[in-house]
Amino acid sequence: MLTKTKFYANAIEHQYERFRCGHCKVREHCLPSWMPDSEEGRIATLIDTERKVRRGDYLYRSGDSVQDIFAVMSGYFKVSVMSEDGREQITGFYMAGEFIGYDGIGVGIRFCNAIALEDSVVCPISIDNLNTQSIRVSSLRRFVTETSGQQLARAHRMALLLGKLSAEERLAAFLLDLSQRLQARGYSSTEFHLRMTREEIGSHLGLTFETVSRIFSQFQERGLIRVQKRYIQICDLVRLKMILGRAGQNVISVSADCDSASLQVRAG
Repeated sequence: MLTKTKFYANAIEHQYERFRCGHCKVREHCLPSWMPDSEEGRIATLIDTERKVRRGDYLYRSGDSVQDIFAVMSGYFKVSVMSEDGREQITGFYMAGEFIGYDGIGVGIRFCNAIALEDSVVCPISIDNLNTQSIRVSSLRRFVTETSGQQLARAHRMALLLGKLSAEERLAAFLLDLSQRLQARGYSSTEFHLRMTREEIGSHLGLTFETVSRIFSQFQERGLIRVQKRYIQICDLVRLKMILGRAGQNVISVSADCDSASLQVRAG
């Protein structure tokens, strides 16, 4: 006969396997290295069901009530706000292993839009349930603190991009940031396909489409990169980094710090 404790532990393990957290290929990026295996299953119990989002569809819209945060299991998203004159301002791009949906938690209403740039899958994590569980489980409290802190760090990175860097430095920082994030996930750091358009890159960096296209062409002419539509090959990583001054290196280090906590080698 199962005791109450064993029954609860079995239920957690069942949920853990059901949602494949234990076998998910981005698990080491979503879940921090310090979290005990016995408590990772508690996060799985907070996930209602995986949600598929087709390319171009909204994961959530500005004005929606805030109920979940989302771990990106596969795919790519852009998060944006609309200016008073109706222009889109992209605040970030998110790939597999990253969290989105922290905007508006304090007030309960979304002020951003999240749109899939390709067919994607997310794991919704109930905020109410997460808060309830985190009161009892210290590792979940730390998990909430660290993931929300990463969001603040990325917002700081964006402020640095727009406030201190030239147009050329912004695009170099953007490419190097993507390179680091992809490398951390086991992909090539020098060859990748952009999921976003030139217009979307410009919106994110505070640049026009024409400026983004011109700088891409200049980088290619100087032998820094090779461009074929959305395919990018970084040919000279060292020289691309040299474009950035001290402010630019700070931007890249902030981005790297965002990933470092979840990319450590798992103990044991």
